Amino acid sequence: MELVKRAGIASGVGEQEDWHAWYVGQTGEQPNYSTLLETLAGTQSERRAIVQGFLEPTAQELEDGLKVPTRAHRAIAEMVRAGHVRVIVTTNFDRLMENALRDAGIEPTIVSSVDALAGAEPITHSQCFILKIHGDYKDARILNTDVELGDYSAEFNALLDRIIDEFGLIVAGWSGEWDHALRAAFLRAPSRRYPTYWLARGGLSERGQELVTQRRASVVTGTDADTFFDALKLKLETIQQSRQPNPASVELMIAMTKRFMDRPEHRIQLDDLVTTQTRQTISDFSPLFAGGADVRNEAFSDWVPEYEAIVEPIARLASVLGRWGTGDELRLVLDAVQGLYAEAHREQAGYTHWLALKDYPAMLVVLGYALGLTRANRLDVLHRLFSSTVINRRERPSVVGYELSPFYLESGNGLLAHWKTLEGQSSARTPLSNRLASLISCKWAPSFAGVHDPELLYERFEFMNLLFFVQENGVNEEQLNILIQQSQFRNIAMGRLSWHSETISRFAQEYSIPEFREPLLAAGFAFGSESYLQRFLEGLARFNRW
Repeated sequence: MELVKRAGIASGVGEQEDWHAWYVGQTGEQPNYSTLLETLAGTQSERRAIVQGFLEPTAQELEDGLKVPTRAHRAIAEMVRAGHVRVIVTTNFDRLMENALRDAGIEPTIVSSVDALAGAEPITHSQCFILKIHGDYKDARILNTDVELGDYSAEFNALLDRIIDEFGLIVAGWSGEWDHALRAAFLRAPSRRYPTYWLARGGLSERGQELVTQRRASVVTGTDADTFFDALKLKLETIQQSRQPNPASVELMIAMTKRFMDRPEHRIQLDDLVTTQTRQTISDFSPLFAGGADVRNEAFSDWVPEYEAIVEPIARLASVLGRWGTGDELRLVLDAVQGLYAEAHREQAGYTHWLALKDYPAMLVVLGYALGLTRANRLDVLHRLFSSTVINRRERPSVVGYELSPFYLESGNGLLAHWKTLEGQSSARTPLSNRLASLISCKWAPSFAGVHDPELLYERFEFMNLLFFVQENGVNEEQLNILIQQSQFRNIAMGRLSWHSETISRFAQEYSIPEFREPLLAAGFAFGSESYLQRFLEGLARFNRW
């Protein structure tokens, strides 16, 4: 629009209230960058001088943070430093990308002309190779007009062909509508050996869609470059720092745990193994819990699997300790739980749902150990686990079986709507419980469950946790009877048992038998009361029929 204004003033037109309307009225066309530059300047040198004025910041603009590298530039620079990105092709004349790279300690190989290409370090030897296919604003040979953009030199075309053929591509900030020579390079590319991702703020134009179709590109919509590259950098950092556990190393750790547990003389090695894994897990979560902009810009559906992957080794180790332990290991598990919980609550500024989700890793360690205890029928230790203390963000004591239960994490702090954003859970009544049951079945169960049905094992854990949760809320037998009589049992029925009638019927039958009932009551569940347990099961069954 500044070019429109300059063109109007140059033609003798006075100041206009709406320069865009004036231009369209005069020409019958929308303003076009190339056409306007050609109108205002007849040579490349003149056009370069005009462009330079738009790119170089004044002292005031620098002070205001204008015309400096964006979050996207800096995220890309960090990915270059980490070795994830090696080639950048840009149609821009500015030097923002180069500035961001130098700020990150990287001196890129910059090619903005055929002359520069002839003496440049080859791509294969460059830490970062930048191809400025339209030139650099300090060079009068920059390409601006449609005629200039009609074709590139043979050397540039050959280089583009190699890049498009040999590298995966992320296309950002280009519509695919203009730059005829660049379009031609995409269309003539011989192969699709590596994927192409195309960022689009809105709908693609017909010509842009043609390139997407030709490259079989994946279109990423609804995000800007800053957000996209920030999130991508964070995910790559997560992988690079080995937070995603190596399945083979996890299985080896599980095997070592079982071997150490088998012999009392190895208790020191077992303690060292658990402690080392606990420290590593807390260390891995520390930057995520600190909650920089990179972390907080991620979606809830990205946080959840990332947390699960990082905590998996210690959570699965805890499940083995629960299954084959003797009770002495409870302190080791609580060290892990309380350490993760304390790290999660160290920084308490940010989105409410993000702050609440930081308890998820500690909850998963509790879950792993509790499932092992449930499988071994070590219900006295399970009750001790639930009764153990954690210090919450208000510096008040709370108990594990309440604060770190799936019920509290599913519906507390407005999280239920966020859990429903996970794949396949949009209409689920218990999205977190469903995810946990699936997680146990697909990943954790082989280490400790034996021939038991993993989903049933999970629901049995939830049943005992629900008994404790309701008891912790102070619902005694008299209040329980009132809730059932007034059809208000739904107020305390949570988890999969709130809808899974088949499991409720099974538990009603099992806990009528002394073999199942007596260890449960002896451990302290249901206030140790047979009548309370019976009424609780009746309440579940009646609620499920309503």
